[in-house]
Amino acid sequence: MTQKPPQIWPITTGETSFWHRQIGAQPPRAPIVAPVHTDVCIIGAGFTGLWAAYYLARAAPALKITVIEAKHVGFGASGRNGGWMTGGFAWAHDRYLATSDAESLRAMVRAMTGTVDEIISVTKSAGIDANIRRTDELLVATNPAQLLRLGAEHQIRSHWGEDVQMIGAAALAARIRIPSAQGAMVVPHVARIQPAKLVQGLARLVESLGVQIYQNTPATALHPGRVETSHGPVFARTILRATEAFTSRLAGHQRDILPLNSAQIITAPLPDQVWDKIGWQGYEILGDFANAYCYCQRTDDGRIAVGGRGIPYRYNNRLDDNGTPDDETIRRLITILHSHFPAAAHAPIDHAWCGTLGVPRDWCARVDFDAKTRIGSAGGYVGVGVSTSNLAGRTLADLALDRTTALTRLPWVNRPLRKWEPEPLRWLGLRGMYKLLNAADRAETKGANPSALATLGAWIKNS
Repeated sequence: MTQKPPQIWPITTGETSFWHRQIGAQPPRAPIVAPVHTDVCIIGAGFTGLWAAYYLARAAPALKITVIEAKHVGFGASGRNGGWMTGGFAWAHDRYLATSDAESLRAMVRAMTGTVDEIISVTKSAGIDANIRRTDELLVATNPAQLLRLGAEHQIRSHWGEDVQMIGAAALAARIRIPSAQGAMVVPHVARIQPAKLVQGLARLVESLGVQIYQNTPATALHPGRVETSHGPVFARTILRATEAFTSRLAGHQRDILPLNSAQIITAPLPDQVWDKIGWQGYEILGDFANAYCYCQRTDDGRIAVGGRGIPYRYNNRLDDNGTPDDETIRRLITILHSHFPAAAHAPIDHAWCGTLGVPRDWCARVDFDAKTRIGSAGGYVGVGVSTSNLAGRTLADLALDRTTALTRLPWVNRPLRKWEPEPLRWLGLRGMYKLLNAADRAETKGANPSALATLGAWIKNS
């Protein structure tokens, strides 16, 4: 008789994320006592803001640098993500080609690829233990249609100089056993991390360099030379905005970045006999190539974390601060877990949480700096910001210091900004796009060719 899976409820939910819960309470940091006068004010104590603070403090120790954070360090995507450090970035090849030459784009790929080594070098020298493990990324096709689309993706990435390789079902099974797997694309030179450990470690590092971090200080508006906060003004010659999905809460920026929702679950530690059935001894970061994809990691303490889309977008940029996903999203993620890893079907789910990632209208990450107003920003990482934020922080530091460098000449700097449509158009468009992508996935499980519904969904996305 087949044993029934255990009851999945109740599950710990919210509490920002499992990653924060795992490391426990962090030292408190006070809000500002206004007015504050500083040389550089950075809005947002996530990866982008902290990397910018780090490179500024290293390059110009005499600068007074202040970071203000609405909640606590790593409250946003930096402390909730899937722990993928890929060296990739969000870009649409055709749209970049419309404004940049091919060699500039290859320079962008090379610069981004170097971020993994750069992050590991800094964390090693600073003694930050973030469970960083060098590994490969595996993008897995679980049906023939996915395999065709994955082959096309491999050709595009190879053309732009990415080091990627296709492997068949047998070679994949030697690494990890996933039912119905047809093959995979292997992306080397990536890493898996515990994101809350990394962001908290960066915060301690920049504080050791003299940077002041204030928590519970939400910014409400920014003007040249001044940031308005709930506690009063911060005056600064240079302002760097690193607010990612929370940008929509700032006056005048409601249509710059769309907050797209993502959710995750994580199991209890699995016994050795389960891992013997799954494999996964290389701790690869893992995603499938469904149109509505998932992302997974194996943690150092033997858990499986699975992430994916739930409710993709809430009307009028509404954000869910407490990080609690809805029950249906949790069930969908558990279904993915059991489908890809049936040996873990009896594992209890320890935690479920959600958060938002920032999406520009052209779905391409960007860095901006206005030399006249001295206001800069970076973001729009579309879910691949762990390593992208490092390059963004280095680039913002160079721009804030008025340097002209190879980084400030990269094609993502000062790209034209296209605003999102007003409501209800963006709500209808996003919800419609994801309904089409989910329907395409259902169709692709039955047929051999990529679904035309996915093509229609992509048209809505790129129109």
